[in-house]
Amino acid sequence: MRLTIQLCTYKRAHLLGRVLDACFEQTAPSDAYEVVLVNDGSPDDTPAVIERARARATCAFTVIDQANSGLAKGRNAGIRQSRGERIIFTDDDVLPTPTLVAEHMRSDDVHGDVIVRGAVINTENFDVLPPPIWTPANYSGNYFWTSNVSVRRSRLDLVGTFFDESFTEYGWEDIELGMRLRAIGTKGVFNKHALAFHFKPRPVGTSVAGMVRQARAQARTAVQLADRHPHWRVHLAIGDTAPQRTLFRLLHNVGLAERLLSLVGNDATADRRLSLPQLVAAQAIAADAYYDELERTKRPR
Repeated sequence: MRLTIQLCTYKRAHLLGRVLDACFEQTAPSDAYEVVLVNDGSPDDTPAVIERARARATCAFTVIDQANSGLAKGRNAGIRQSRGERIIFTDDDVLPTPTLVAEHMRSDDVHGDVIVRGAVINTENFDVLPPPIWTPANYSGNYFWTSNVSVRRSRLDLVGTFFDESFTEYGWEDIELGMRLRAIGTKGVFNKHALAFHFKPRPVGTSVAGMVRQARAQARTAVQLADRHPHWRVHLAIGDTAPQRTLFRLLHNVGLAERLLSLVGNDATADRRLSLPQLVAAQAIAADAYYDELERTKRPR
């Protein structure tokens, strides 16, 4: 088996069927790859979506059910069941293009034992997709970002523990594994033709509270990451540098987040798309929560 597509899912039944169909509708030979899906204890209609997908599968399709335990534990369960020489890590809100598998395999043929970073284009709608052409506007500097990245299983075995399962909240578990892969000399290449679309609709008013909760969780796991890898790359990635901390304290002390919350106003409890100014305000509020939690978590107890 040349390659495995590995993904985890949680409460995204409305997207999962379409994503799995795209995984099955690849130009690569069906006996050259497989799909390994981990259902992380989804309480919605996910099991029914999976059963319908089984009937449509054109390649080997393995499903692992686990109690809700988070991405790190789910991905590790998926790795252990994978038979591919190379594993693509992707997500249940990422829609592969038909040549995704073939392009990851082509990069493997050309470059060998490297990390292959595929291209990701954000979209608000899977039914009306933008042109499948990657541009620098979609650039991400992440070395190992599991929206669309692949690595040989033998290379994962060299770092031993795969994803660190102590990362139980949102964020950074993929970056942490990437740091260990980088430490053993793993090179990376970018293939703009190994393309996928990331479902990222504009937040609605009721999303703001969730954005804040996610930002705080991401700050806590950012501190975990920095504790394990006290490296300048990590501090830059998590935004924990002197200029950024100084700017946060300045904006926090003048109460910017509270003032911006008034711009969102009553829409913060409404299921309406935020306007562009409201979206910028919501992002600033989440950023304030991130830095507040970062400093709180780092504070000696």
